[in-house]
Amino acid sequence: MESSDEDEMHTFVQVISEKYNPENFPYGQGVVVLPSPPGSPVKVERLFLPSILVLNDCGIKKAGEKSDIAAFCAHVVELDLSYNQLNDWVEISTIVSNIPHLDFLNLSMNPLTGVELEPSMADVFSRVRRLVLNNTHVSWDTVHTLTRHTPELEELFLCLNDYNTVSDTETSCPSLRLLQITDNQLQEWAEVRKFGVMYPSLSTLVLANNSVACVSDTQETLQRLFPNLCSINLNNSGLSKWEDIQRLNFIPKLKEVKAKGIPLLQPYTTHERRSLLLAQLPSVVVLNGGAVSHGEREDAERFFIRYYQDCPEQELPERYHILVSKYGQLAPLAEVDLRPRSTMVDVRWGERVEAVSLRLEQTVGDLKKHLKTLLQLPTNGIRLFYINREMCSVLGPEELRCGCRALHSYRIRDGDEILVVPKVKSRCSSSGGSGGSVVFD
Repeated sequence: MESSDEDEMHTFVQVISEKYNPENFPYGQGVVVLPSPPGSPVKVERLFLPSILVLNDCGIKKAGEKSDIAAFCAHVVELDLSYNQLNDWVEISTIVSNIPHLDFLNLSMNPLTGVELEPSMADVFSRVRRLVLNNTHVSWDTVHTLTRHTPELEELFLCLNDYNTVSDTETSCPSLRLLQITDNQLQEWAEVRKFGVMYPSLSTLVLANNSVACVSDTQETLQRLFPNLCSINLNNSGLSKWEDIQRLNFIPKLKEVKAKGIPLLQPYTTHERRSLLLAQLPSVVVLNGGAVSHGEREDAERFFIRYYQDCPEQELPERYHILVSKYGQLAPLAEVDLRPRSTMVDVRWGERVEAVSLRLEQTVGDLKKHLKTLLQLPTNGIRLFYINREMCSVLGPEELRCGCRALHSYRIRDGDEILVVPKVKSRCSSSGGSGGSVVFD
């Protein structure tokens, strides 16, 4: 008796009644099921259920009364039953059959291992367009039973189900547009190929976190199997050859590719990875989630030419020759030395002259501090003058007044001179300056 009570407390109907109890809704919303004789129509008061029902992780094991479900869920279009205890397709079918407008169904994380769906009860899923079966370990036979009886199914999620093979089926599902089958154990392209037969209208295929090692089909086969595929996600797959990337070009409508975390790209820098991938995929307009501009494509293709232009002829990829015919032979990019610039100048202090290497990115203030250490002078007791030796007869000395100004802005060159003179305090305030006059020979 205890077990029966416990099960009753975890029916779909009971969970709805508890979650939407009027006591939880201060403005009169919620549901109230009034007692009625067996066989009588269900009487419901204040029925204000949302069209999107999220009943995840509620311990649901059974459906409950069909009439109650029908009364509660007449307007429900999306139902999330993930993380429950549903392990019987009879119970699931009872729920679904009494929700007439159901469009989206999420059964993720329910224990459906080894539980088969009988074809006789599969018709109740016919209105579902989006179906999520992640981490249910549902069998391929059940998947095929569902797809045969869902003529409007557009999106199917089969992640985390430990699939290492794909079972064939004689009946295709021509309505399916998106298949997400990430985090499984698929390794052979021969298994992936089967999706093209089963889902001929497929436009998005998400294979991330599988160990698919190659793309092994010919151009004719890929064109025939995936005529409508626009997007493929191969993140963290096992692709290790550029030939696998090149074969993706055989998919006639492919516009988006994701290929992060593959062994092929490990030796390259981030910039090299994107540029080399992009140059090999001329029709792709979105790469690894980022839109490709015309300018970026041109830069990547030019980078590709320069990257390979010093390779032996027999090692040049076919794409290299195609791009050379487009852009011609390119000169190597000029090397730019980004190390801090420096120059040698003579620093004169009275009769003393020191050859000093100046880092030109430092400021006048930095130079004063450096000379204080070099010449043992107080920083605030000196003035600095720059003398251009080639132009000194015309320009004369230029005082380095602004402590925050960078030295390179003075165009200092090797062999020029920095003159250090002491500050001279004025003897009368009316003279208007804090420094005395300086005479240069």
